[in-house]
Amino acid sequence: MDKPIELVIFDCDGVLIDSERLAVRVDVIVLEALGWPMTETEVVERFVGRSTADFAADVEAHLGRPLPEGWQDEYRPLYEAVFRDELAPVDGIEDALDRITLPWCVASSSTHHHLRTNLGQTGLLERFDGSIFSADEVTHGKPAPDLFLHAATRMGTDPAACIVVEDSRHGIAAARAAGMRSLGYSGGLTPAAWLEGPGTTVFDDMRDLPRLIAEA
Repeated sequence: MDKPIELVIFDCDGVLIDSERLAVRVDVIVLEALGWPMTETEVVERFVGRSTADFAADVEAHLGRPLPEGWQDEYRPLYEAVFRDELAPVDGIEDALDRITLPWCVASSSTHHHLRTNLGQTGLLERFDGSIFSADEVTHGKPAPDLFLHAATRMGTDPAACIVVEDSRHGIAAARAAGMRSLGYSGGLTPAAWLEGPGTTVFDDMRDLPRLIAEA
């Protein structure tokens, strides 16, 4: 029998903040400039949910050469500009957070700087301040289970009593590898079929989240 849920672990991008659509749009431009053209669908399938370090490693492997020192500096303003102008909370997430009574935290492939900046811009930072975990803190990012297990340990919760809210196939794979139940949000860029599988309930409206957690 499953343990009662004691902790909700949220991904950030695409779950709390509606950033994936913006980031993927810029990713296409960046990958073209780096020499690896991709469609938005290909970017979603390969990179959404993974860290910048994994992104860079895959690009270098494809190109067969290292990226130049400081390569990110040229492209960072593109992301910052679109986020500054268009970033907002995911539709319905604020209502859901108002109704969830369990402890929660964030475990994201993004850097702490990115997390604090973008959660702050969308007015969500104070809800999670002090319980934010980044892939920078672990050796292996998603789809490895390391980040979610790290978050559970830091929050003092058995992984079997955690439920993960994710919107990427890599994040869902990480939750399964960590032995955690998961809720796969398909209201963004990721098709529902990519999220379906054992231990996962797929949904497309964040307003349903409190009920789904209670039923898990």
